[in-house]
Amino acid sequence: MRVLPSERLLSHAPEGAPTPEGQGELPPVIRRAEVVAFTLTGLLLISVVAALYVAKAFFLPVVMAFVVGTMLSPAANLLERYRVPRPVAAVLIVAAVAAAAAFIIGLFSSPLMEWSTHLGEFAARLKEKLQVFDRLLPFWQQLQRLFGGSGTLSNFEVPKFEWVQPTIQFLSPTFTEFLLFFATLVLFIASWRDLRRALIMTFGDHSARLRTLRILNEIEVHLGTYLLTVTLINIGVGLATGIVCAIAQMPRPAGLGALAATLNFIPIIGPIATFAILCIVGIIALPSLGAALIAPLAFCGIAFLEGHFITPTIIGRRLALNALAVFLGIAFWTWLWGPMGAFLSSPLLIVGLILKEHLLPGDSPQLPPE
Repeated sequence: MRVLPSERLLSHAPEGAPTPEGQGELPPVIRRAEVVAFTLTGLLLISVVAALYVAKAFFLPVVMAFVVGTMLSPAANLLERYRVPRPVAAVLIVAAVAAAAAFIIGLFSSPLMEWSTHLGEFAARLKEKLQVFDRLLPFWQQLQRLFGGSGTLSNFEVPKFEWVQPTIQFLSPTFTEFLLFFATLVLFIASWRDLRRALIMTFGDHSARLRTLRILNEIEVHLGTYLLTVTLINIGVGLATGIVCAIAQMPRPAGLGALAATLNFIPIIGPIATFAILCIVGIIALPSLGAALIAPLAFCGIAFLEGHFITPTIIGRRLALNALAVFLGIAFWTWLWGPMGAFLSSPLLIVGLILKEHLLPGDSPQLPPE
């Protein structure tokens, strides 16, 4: 067998000597099977997203019922310990949640309906308040004159409301979706134990069954803890916002507090929307801009304390979510399913993290340190 010169040099080289140039380890070659697997995975993800988008009317209520039902399962377990049949417990829990949601919606829907009948009067007040910017923004006036405008804000007009009907259609699900959600929610809570047992027994291996049981238990505990904790925190945010609005003499402080508590279930987007609403209501209802900004600025302080100190301290590191992941999740699920998708983004992210911890444990091979 003929030995190449390069192989002869390597065989006589002392141990630990540097490898001659060009004889180092070659980079791994991407195999055709890996490319095919990666391509098929990408096509599968695109197909799943397309199916979820097209069949939103079916998948959104069902997934919403599964997530909310998993959150409410600990309450059903508690009632079952007091000898309440699980189907009866499911009906009682869903009825209590629906009553609480109707009460909160009624708090802020009543002032919204009342204010909608005085849009002309509110527009006149808003036009009068915005005239102060004519003296504060001379540069803006020059730009208006340059582009053919009048240079003042006195010709401010109320925008047209062609967007109202599409917005309502985007925000409010249909009656069929509501019916499908509540029916699926009741049946899911009532049959959750049987579903768990069937899912665990699907696997034949004992270790796979044990891992599935741990995953389901952890998802149920974490989602239930998340719902209870976030609900209590948002109630506190709503009470603080209502007190601030009452001190600032804002109209209907209870309704504004309920609106702040409801919108705070949607991370990032909810507090921004609450701040904008408080600004608009304050500018319209209060006599000066200084008085109008008291409640919005105080709400900024409340939201900052809640988001950076209270919630991370109470929830802890285990449920702490990366801000970028939360933002991208909200953007994706809002695009896919609207406001209900934004509400589901954080619970679905928690489920994804739990699956990652169990299916890809921390002792798996890691990249070397930099």
